[in-house]
Amino acid sequence: MFPSEIKDFTKEEFSCPCGCGKNNIDYDFVKDLQIARTIAKTSFIINRGCSCEAHNKSVGGEENSSHLVGKAVDIRCLTSSKRFKIVHALLFCGFTRIGVYEKHIHVDSDDTKPQKVIWYV
Repeated sequence: MFPSEIKDFTKEEFSCPCGCGKNNIDYDFVKDLQIARTIAKTSFIINRGCSCEAHNKSVGGEENSSHLVGKAVDIRCLTSSKRFKIVHALLFCGFTRIGVYEKHIHVDSDDTKPQKVIWYV
């Protein structure tokens, strides 16, 4: 359970989708996500938070994926207007690693990776 300052997320939302129970989500990362969600004024539906190595491999994730260390999420996003709101809020909050995909937005706070990047797939 998160403290009351994180009002729009539950810790369970960030668990590995395979059902293994892995959940090493970084608390500071979630605090920043909460701020971005408040600014965006739209829900952030987490498609993928933490991942175990087996799940990461099964979805074609990078070997050194930030999902493995609890510093990444994929936020479901199906419309261009919602995509704009989410990306704008993430940038406003200082996130510097954002990937835009057809049905989700990836964001991470992994400082071991190149910063100030946005990619589109």
